[in-house]
Amino acid sequence: MSEKPVIVQGAVPPREVLLDFIAENPDRASKREIAKAFGLKGETRVELKDLLRTLEEEGLLTKSRKSLSRPGALPPVTVLDITTRDKDGDLIGRPAEWDEELGVAPAVLIRQPSEGRGKAKVPAAGLNDRVLAKIFPNKDRTGPAYTARIIKLIDRRTNASLGVVKQLASGEIRLLPTDRRGEEMVIEREDLGEAKDGDLVETEVARSGRFGLPRARVLSVIGSVASEKAISMIAIYAHGIPHVFSKAVLDEAAAARPATMAKREDWRDLPLITIDPADAKDHDDAVYAEPDRSPDNPDGVIVTVAIADVSWYVRTGSPLDREALKRGNSVYFPDRVVPMLPERISNDLCSLREGEDRPAIAVRMVFSKEGRKAGHTFHRIMMKSAAKLSYQQAQAAIDGRPDNKTGPLLEPILKPLWHAYSVLKRGRDRRQPLELDMPERKIVLKPDGTVDRVFVPDRLDAHKLIEEMMIQANVAAAETLEKKRQPLVYRIHDTPALSKQEALREFLATIGISMVKGGQLRANSFNGILAKALDTPHQTMVNEMVLRSQSQAIYSPENIGHFGLNLMKYAHFTSPIRRYADLIVHRALVGSLGLGEGGISAEEEAQLDDIAAEISTFERRAMAAERDTINRLIAHHLSTRIGEEFEGRVSGVTKSGLFVSLPTYGADGFIPISTLGNDYFIYDEAHQALSGEKTGLGYQLGDAVDVRLAEAIPLAGALRFEMLSEGKKLPTAIRSFHKSGRRGRSTGRAKPGTRPPRSGRRR
Repeated sequence: MSEKPVIVQGAVPPREVLLDFIAENPDRASKREIAKAFGLKGETRVELKDLLRTLEEEGLLTKSRKSLSRPGALPPVTVLDITTRDKDGDLIGRPAEWDEELGVAPAVLIRQPSEGRGKAKVPAAGLNDRVLAKIFPNKDRTGPAYTARIIKLIDRRTNASLGVVKQLASGEIRLLPTDRRGEEMVIEREDLGEAKDGDLVETEVARSGRFGLPRARVLSVIGSVASEKAISMIAIYAHGIPHVFSKAVLDEAAAARPATMAKREDWRDLPLITIDPADAKDHDDAVYAEPDRSPDNPDGVIVTVAIADVSWYVRTGSPLDREALKRGNSVYFPDRVVPMLPERISNDLCSLREGEDRPAIAVRMVFSKEGRKAGHTFHRIMMKSAAKLSYQQAQAAIDGRPDNKTGPLLEPILKPLWHAYSVLKRGRDRRQPLELDMPERKIVLKPDGTVDRVFVPDRLDAHKLIEEMMIQANVAAAETLEKKRQPLVYRIHDTPALSKQEALREFLATIGISMVKGGQLRANSFNGILAKALDTPHQTMVNEMVLRSQSQAIYSPENIGHFGLNLMKYAHFTSPIRRYADLIVHRALVGSLGLGEGGISAEEEAQLDDIAAEISTFERRAMAAERDTINRLIAHHLSTRIGEEFEGRVSGVTKSGLFVSLPTYGADGFIPISTLGNDYFIYDEAHQALSGEKTGLGYQLGDAVDVRLAEAIPLAGALRFEMLSEGKKLPTAIRSFHKSGRRGRSTGRAKPGTRPPRSGRRR
């Protein structure tokens, strides 16, 4: 039996002790807390930092915000779905969002609130509930890996589920599940209601016996599975997205009255304008720019950004507020929006409509001619939008093609805005944020809700102008609140994990691009890599790999800066209609600056850790639902084209096979490794390649290939391809890598719906 490592107070602990401490104390896993726990000071803190870096490089630790954890470990605060009970009847939950690359999501034993405890305000949870919970490692090795204490009951979920009605030739009616893990059920004719063959329906289990398939009863008909409405509804249910407002919420919204002028400045004569997508239904930001007439700032500019004053209407603890927090953000599908707030608020009272009085919180920012901010001030105002323009409309006017509406606005409003953008761009160019070239595709639907076409919208200067002005307004909000020592929710983006940096470095070496090792990594380090790949066959592949190397941006009351934007202070302020984080920042500004009613409460400040964890999870939920809907739409669109050939590009390499994207559609399909050919293929993770052991021919991330569509599963959003292109001779570095024995082999088969992880791009 091996001896236990010796622990000496004031000395850096052995590796095993350090790893055990981090695993068992997730809430004390920052460098500061670890140093405090082991009594480390001075030089020993430096030794600790070096050891933690080594463990991270070896993949034994991962870093999130300022906290360290073992790979695959749950964060200290997690959203759980309660899915089952153990043999003792205790509730078991699993994380609501989990990277399948890490294997099966860990089980968590739920601790129910003790009876009779005066402080226990959280209601008892039950099966199918979603909860926000504090996570603790379970030291009882016989049970689940974690236990959890419920912080908040987020949502009570019913036993309703989705499925598609299928009429069999025998006359029997089946319910086909939309979830791959679901099972078929039988529907008796008396339980069918008005549903027809091919309808997407919401059902409940009617009865379930020991033998045969369970029976289902139709509760409601959502529509034909061929329609987009049904496809987006699958994602809404699959991800547990709240989409129906309660009567109390709708009643509060209906009772809301226009804001008054109390403690507001009258800015209705300032010609602020909105610039949005042509199909936008709500307008929560308006802009205006003018030259700075101060002799102390020659050739400087003043930029004003006004944001809808949602905090006036949505007060802390109200039904509207509770519902907004439960949703976290609006979710955008090709045919619909699941809004964070009812239309009475988002599309009416808080939408900065042209020619109508609207309350707003505005920031007035002064910039020097070099694009350096000289100062800013916040104001609670009443405004009246001078014009509602689309991006294309504003850009056309600047490009010399004004219409009847933009013509009179060109000289007094549009040209000063574009001049101000040119000034702000100097500051952006000097700051050098991460500049990825990842075109985002837009789906256009037919009247019946199916896909008409997929295209990449032009990236206009009008888009960049609004984006940069919003970024500067967000920076100003964070700076003001920090100066006031006001707690807030930051938008943070951590540096890439050392393990991901190393994986990227090894990959780049295979295509002749070097990446500096060590040192303080900055966003412009990646820009240099992207510049080397520009206009080469590897451009798309390098952009994809750099994106995958990035951490995910999240919300946090602790600030570590925003790596991608290369900013030290950043908070979301500009979209309170659709993001709860922005509403928190608005309330913090109102309260700390003494701007009147609707400020942040002390109770809300105390809950910022939990709120940040919750809305970060809901943001990931929204992104997954949006992505799943697009995948299902494209799979449905291509389901009639089985056997056709397409030009694609290898977008993912796994030990089970290749993912191939179709640039025309922005969709991924899978090629199982067992169908690639007669050779024995070897998986090389570092070089993102599969190579034949005998021939040396293979496929690498980014390769252009021809494929044939073999299968499309619309309900799962999955495509399966057959490879038509011969493998290529892979670089010598990969072949020598295999001979060294550092390799992984696989001829396994994966489900066509499995997909490689992708980093979020929301800033």
